[in-house]
Amino acid sequence: MTIDKKLITYLEALGRIELTEDERIKCEKDLQDILSYIDTLNELDTEGVEPLSHSFPVENVFHPDVVTNGDDSENILANAPHKKDGCFKVRKTVE
Repeated sequence: MTIDKKLITYLEALGRIELTEDERIKCEKDLQDILSYIDTLNELDTEGVEPLSHSFPVENVFHPDVVTNGDDSENILANAPHKKDGCFKVRKTVE
């Protein structure tokens, strides 16, 4: 694939941007350089190499969720001024 002025104009329209002539020339050269580099990478022999999503093994680093304290609702509600059915009882705040 080659990058030409027609493609740059099309990309300008897609991106809804306006480039000066100097920017168009630079963009054309930069995109062509990128494609040339990709072509260089395509020359590598990758036969027998499995595709990777990460370059290192990804493992779950989270610890198991272990409950260390039990139901302590009696102590929690011990100093509550008002309680009902094992819950705090408060005044209505929304009218």
